[in-house]
Amino acid sequence: MSAVRKGADAFALQVMTALCLVWGVQQVVIKVAAPDIAPLVQAFGRSGIAAVLVGLLMTLRGGWEGLKGTVPAGLLAGLLFALEFLMLAKGLQYSTASHMAVFLYTAPIFSALGLHVLLPSERLRRLQWGGIGLCFAGIALAFGGGLNLEALDSRMLLGDALGVLAGMAWGFTTVVVRTTRLSEAPPALTLFYQLAVATLLLGVVAGVMGEFGRVHLTPRAVGSVLFQGVVVSFITYTLWFWMLRRYLASNLAVLSFMTPLFGVTLGVVLLSEPLTPQFVGGAVLVLLGITLVSGEPWIRRVLLRSGV
Repeated sequence: MSAVRKGADAFALQVMTALCLVWGVQQVVIKVAAPDIAPLVQAFGRSGIAAVLVGLLMTLRGGWEGLKGTVPAGLLAGLLFALEFLMLAKGLQYSTASHMAVFLYTAPIFSALGLHVLLPSERLRRLQWGGIGLCFAGIALAFGGGLNLEALDSRMLLGDALGVLAGMAWGFTTVVVRTTRLSEAPPALTLFYQLAVATLLLGVVAGVMGEFGRVHLTPRAVGSVLFQGVVVSFITYTLWFWMLRRYLASNLAVLSFMTPLFGVTLGVVLLSEPLTPQFVGGAVLVLLGITLVSGEPWIRRVLLRSGV
């Protein structure tokens, strides 16, 4: 019998704030360490470290029973996961961490559109369609830092486009997980598939592109990879899945949108990244749109309780 999930409480808020802070600072950490170790190599290293840790955890808990029948879907999910971090790594070379923090978290929009097509139970409601419209309007406004074509930075435009592609890959990864036998597999197995395949593919791509030749094992470089591999990809993801088993996913989804807010704030404060009014306005529209799409069940319950 499955456990009854409850609404978010003070403990959930505290844990989600900590998780979102860690996820939000991730792009900043990658950017800071980039002079010593290419972002793509960082993605390779973090995936490899986390894959080993998740594999050990599954071995201790006997969590390999879900392998049968899930390998094809697991490989596809891993491919999309690798594409996400390839786009993120290359995007950070052209755009700012604050921009990438916003565009990466467009993922729920793409997963909602994919699930709308593939699952009858996931048909989008009017409020969600409105959220998708707001999100794409925000992307258009924030793209490249604004709509001033004369001042448009082609490098930032490319980086922002890669950020949206990273969000798309993340969103379609969710679609694969929800519409295949991975939906019945242990979450740790799904995570292992993603990490293991990403390690292999990102390692090959980094080698072909000559990224390993620019690695300098400074404390900053090693610290960044360890932080991403152990703290972000292992500890926080494990804690996230633990939260999903105890709390309503819609409540956690709304709280998770603190992540891009932390990402933008930390990018500005720690890296002195500039913010244009157009980007700020676009980011607000993106976050509002994503909240309407992912938080629609929670919003509907609140409105029903208030008699609206």
